[in-house]
Amino acid sequence: MSEDRPTNFIRALVDEDLASGRYAQVTTRFPPEPNGYLHIGHAKSVCLNFGLARDYKGFCNLRFDDTNPVKEDVEYVDSIQEDVKWLGFSWDDRLYYASDYFERLYQCAEELIKKGHAYVCQLSPEEVRQYRGTLTEPGRDSPYRDRPWEESLELFRQMRAGQFAEGEMFLRAKIDMASPNLNMRDPALFRIRKATHHRTGDQWLIYPMYDFAHCVSDAIEGVTFSICTLEFEDHRPLYDWALEKLDWPEPRPRQIEFARLNLEATLMSKRKLLLLVKEKYVDGWDDPRLPTIAALRRRGVTPEAIRLFCERIGVAKKDSWIELEWLEKAIRDDLNPKVRRAMAVLDPLTVTIVNWPDDEVKLISAPYFPDEPERMGFRDLRLTKNIFIEREDFSLDPPAGFFRLAPGREVRLRWSGYIQCLEAKLDGEGRPKELICSYSDEPKGLTGQKRPGIIHWVPAASSIKVEARLYDRLFLNPRPTGDLEKEMNPNSLVVRPNGHLEPALFDLKVGERLQFERLGYFYLEKKSESGWIFNRVVTLKDSWAKVKKK
Repeated sequence: MSEDRPTNFIRALVDEDLASGRYAQVTTRFPPEPNGYLHIGHAKSVCLNFGLARDYKGFCNLRFDDTNPVKEDVEYVDSIQEDVKWLGFSWDDRLYYASDYFERLYQCAEELIKKGHAYVCQLSPEEVRQYRGTLTEPGRDSPYRDRPWEESLELFRQMRAGQFAEGEMFLRAKIDMASPNLNMRDPALFRIRKATHHRTGDQWLIYPMYDFAHCVSDAIEGVTFSICTLEFEDHRPLYDWALEKLDWPEPRPRQIEFARLNLEATLMSKRKLLLLVKEKYVDGWDDPRLPTIAALRRRGVTPEAIRLFCERIGVAKKDSWIELEWLEKAIRDDLNPKVRRAMAVLDPLTVTIVNWPDDEVKLISAPYFPDEPERMGFRDLRLTKNIFIEREDFSLDPPAGFFRLAPGREVRLRWSGYIQCLEAKLDGEGRPKELICSYSDEPKGLTGQKRPGIIHWVPAASSIKVEARLYDRLFLNPRPTGDLEKEMNPNSLVVRPNGHLEPALFDLKVGERLQFERLGYFYLEKKSESGWIFNRVVTLKDSWAKVKKK
């Protein structure tokens, strides 16, 4: 294992099993269900499983758990493969599907029946619930539990042949209806599903349950460490039981559970995310407000940032909530050393400099990285008679502590001289529509003004027109319950259609990122005739910390 990698309890168990000789090589797997797009929680599992295989010079399989044809789609299969690759991982030639093993799983089920460890049950779903018992009361044996194995075998074969309706009967493990672990109270192994499968078509009319398919698939592939989230901890006895009753040769896979990622201000349930998409609360699975990998990619987040986030939050044994600031900080820390700085104005207010010649253009050399001027060179800024500044950088009646532009005040233009506001022209609603200003290379030291602030600007005539999409967290509630009408943030998307970017960035390519000074990190998603479309990846600092403290 690489010595510079952080340790955790899973790596300790892996080290232990390798040292004891239980396993000679590490093989993990990432087993997504193709019933939705991957999200940031899945990214944690991807990084963990593929990262372990990489660090121990082993293998990680990508295996689709396609055991429920009702909810699965090829679209999800394709998107999952794209996301795993984008995150920086490769499964090489180890792409598998649970459906690859349907015949083998069926034969294993017959073996359990013949050994007296499984039976065909005809209880209805409601009766199953009544017989199951509770956490404090044992369950009751099904009246079909002691039917001869020959009869169960024949019924199971008839199930496969399509002679029964959905829900009419199912195959159950024969374990212990009095077990304190409800998962061991004769769980289902196979069920009837008369639906077309995305790979096998109509070949199969019965499908294995996840718990059964999972352990057998792991064993078939030679997986050594089956790493699952904590909700499967109570399923581990069933995982081990099935392989034991099938007399699977050693060494068998070892299931290890870790805490899933619960990220504040978003939903981590594929079912609820699907509802957001279907009910059109968001614009598809890749809407940049969602926590899906596709959405984060479209927003402009890099795979390096996601991997950094997953590394920082670590692997724990107990479920907890992670503040969204952890993800935002990882994004900033990744982009900060990579991304050039530039000036953009998203809500423009026109400034006319009255003492500036009409046709004069002053070229000002400014570094892309102010703290490291020689790093990526310089660009030319164009100061002209008419410029745009941010509307929020001007106030007709400035409050205390406002150091930007106001009537009679002066400010410094970033990388240039000083302007003083002589007059503010208003529109019919009393909003400023144009500022009349004078320019000087040195501050005038106006009486009553402690110090001039610094604001950014762009030339009015030659700037690049942009549309900025300001994405924010989707839910106001840090831990949303899914009450979409009450908890969603109405300002999760604010569009600024009339923005302007300094002209030196004319050669910027789609897919590149910039830091708009004072505004955040932005990603150029597309160029169109009406302008360039930028997504805000993340703000320059967390604006929600103060809100949460109130």
